[in-house]
Amino acid sequence: MSSYRPLHDGWTLSSRDLDGVPATVPGCVHTDLLAAGVIPDPYLDGNEHLLAWIGREEWTYRTTFTWSPDGHERTDLVCEGLDTVAELTLNGVSLGSTANQHRSYRFPVRHLLREGVNELVVHFGSAYAYAEERRAALGERPGAYDEPYQFIRKTACNFGWDWGPNVVTAGIWRPIGLESWSRARLAEVRPLARADGTVEVHVRVERTTEEPLTLTAEVAGTRAEHRLDGRSAALTLRVPEPELWWPRGYGAQPLYDLAVRLGAQEWTGRIGFRDVELEPEAFRLAVNGVPVFVRGVNWIPDDCFPARVTRDRLAARLGQAVDAGVNLVRVWGGGTYESDDFYDLADELGLLVWQDFPFACAAYPEEEPFRSEVEAEAREHVARLARHPSLALWCGNNENLEGHADWGWQERLEHRSWGAGFYHDLLPSVVAELDPSRPYWPGSPYSGAPGLPPNDPARGTIHIWDVWNREDYTRYAAYRPRFVAEFGFQGPPAYATLRRASSDEPLTPDSSHQKAIDGQDKLLRGLGEHLPRPETFDDWHYLTQLNQARAVAFGVEWFRSLMPSCMGTIVWQLNDCWPVTSWSAVDGDGRRKPLWYALRRAYADRLLTVRDGQVSLVNDSAEPWTGELALVRHGLTGEPLAKEVVSVHVAPRAVTRVALPRAVAAPGDPAGELLVARLGETRVVACYAEDPAVAFPPAAWEASAERVDGGYRVTVTAVTVLRELTLFPDRLDPDAEVDDQLVTLLPGESAVFHVTTARDLDPAALTAFPVLRCVNEGAPVSGGSGSGGARG
Repeated sequence: MSSYRPLHDGWTLSSRDLDGVPATVPGCVHTDLLAAGVIPDPYLDGNEHLLAWIGREEWTYRTTFTWSPDGHERTDLVCEGLDTVAELTLNGVSLGSTANQHRSYRFPVRHLLREGVNELVVHFGSAYAYAEERRAALGERPGAYDEPYQFIRKTACNFGWDWGPNVVTAGIWRPIGLESWSRARLAEVRPLARADGTVEVHVRVERTTEEPLTLTAEVAGTRAEHRLDGRSAALTLRVPEPELWWPRGYGAQPLYDLAVRLGAQEWTGRIGFRDVELEPEAFRLAVNGVPVFVRGVNWIPDDCFPARVTRDRLAARLGQAVDAGVNLVRVWGGGTYESDDFYDLADELGLLVWQDFPFACAAYPEEEPFRSEVEAEAREHVARLARHPSLALWCGNNENLEGHADWGWQERLEHRSWGAGFYHDLLPSVVAELDPSRPYWPGSPYSGAPGLPPNDPARGTIHIWDVWNREDYTRYAAYRPRFVAEFGFQGPPAYATLRRASSDEPLTPDSSHQKAIDGQDKLLRGLGEHLPRPETFDDWHYLTQLNQARAVAFGVEWFRSLMPSCMGTIVWQLNDCWPVTSWSAVDGDGRRKPLWYALRRAYADRLLTVRDGQVSLVNDSAEPWTGELALVRHGLTGEPLAKEVVSVHVAPRAVTRVALPRAVAAPGDPAGELLVARLGETRVVACYAEDPAVAFPPAAWEASAERVDGGYRVTVTAVTVLRELTLFPDRLDPDAEVDDQLVTLLPGESAVFHVTTARDLDPAALTAFPVLRCVNEGAPVSGGSGSGGARG
């Protein structure tokens, strides 16, 4: 028997200068101070810098609750997440201290509880003070930022990153409550399910009696029972002919309810039957024996204040990943282990999860107390997440192996510990013991052995950052990697996001938060020869967003065309934690940037891509792709100049390459012609020269906006060629969304956009600058209502 009582009510927050601020639990200091009107929103304007003092302050959370004897032998205070350096007292008596945001804590309190009113106090010391004290004691360790995040077991990006603010939090960030129990309780249930229908259910119990206990497990009508004399047991169930769980695009995601009972106490969770294997050198993931080309995105914490991230918000964000064709999400090592909701949703959606242990971009000390804390958190989360079929890979860290090898760390370390013992010994040992059903990889990038160059394209995983930092995005085509776990290009957030986050009048490029070194210069330099130079804010916003979309799509398409030599791409990054110019496809307010639409095309099951005199036909579906590949060379006025048709057959999960026939391979006039390739419903339009060198006519179109259920239908018919036609309805309604962007039309062709909005919008505004944009905007085109063109 057991019972649980949350302790989430009646909390107040105090510091040296504040007293009695109402507090929300779960939550954190920043959100409590914001709700009380004590501080401005850290995400707006330059407020981040005004609030840096919060991370250096000490904070006290206090509540009272009534209690009366409940007939149980034991009562524990269960803290699922304390951030981070905490001292706990109950009725004036110390319960203990914590120093790890990434784990839970349990304190026996039965002997301290009073009938009637009880007072619980959680005092948080400064995370900065703790980290700097440990740094002084253990010696400096190099890192990517001049912050002490490697000296405290806390979300590293709280201390600021090249896309995130410095908001060093404190608080009771996950549930807290009292659990009462008698005789025994289920301390841990760790199911390991395999594709053959076997489920090994490992159970650990805490008990007050030595009497035998009855432990049962049941799934899919199969039951096992065990007489428990000790404190741990393993029950094996065999489900005949289970339906297998597959990643999206490879099959269905059936989930089975598993119930484990100890007396009257019950644990329930959903499991899925599947096997996952990793071929190390090629870095090829296989599920149920089938190799999977990974179409991935990197995931960062979706908010700096994680208690604000609800299941609905996670469902929306992961839904955006699915809708963009993604089949894997990498939980990046500068964040944390995500909530149960995150992995439950991944199970349901068929999204594979690559889980980094939370170490990123720094040398980490291995001395105590860190080693014990790392082992405790690893054991807890490996056991917690073992039941999830979506979890495909444990990874030791992000970029620390590369940092040690290539970033000059060795000289600065002077033989001090830096984390190698975690990545090559402790963490793989924990995974091998608790979760042998999944592969472990020491870090990313990593080439498979400690003595090899970590970022070698020929082996394992690589990260590509010379593009964006120094090189034009066409350099992606110089790589022939096995697996790209990070690459990306920046672009600003949606206009409505930027408008909400900045009080600047008018907006300028500098109105957007920009945390990357030389980020604004790199945005402009990255336009290269691909797009014209922006003259106004509106141009800057459109062109840099477009360039981000093109850059990432270029990389994805190239790497996919190398399949099966290359078997995965994980774009940096899906999401943002606040409104910022960054590498994300979905901005900090949850709005899809043009990159998202480009990614949806680049990650489609079937892809056409034209490069270096050939067409690559990528078929990442279970059915063959056959038909007539039409290749047409057009003049800019739309007339066909040459046409070739090639019969093609692309096997399932394969790539076919077709050399461009001579008639369409070379234009008569690179500045005046386009190539259109089509196979079935898939089409791509390619220029023979970079856009600024093409003699595009000033854009002209006929457009209409019609009110329909749920919003508007916008129809655009091209009078001239329209390059990368894009609709930005959030400029009229911040909640408005459009179903497509980045459409190139030849004269006479039409595109229909569906705008979702609850508001009445001006139809003329929906079809004019700056809502409707394209690359070849020129002098305004005369015409009445319903005709359009671009401004000068």
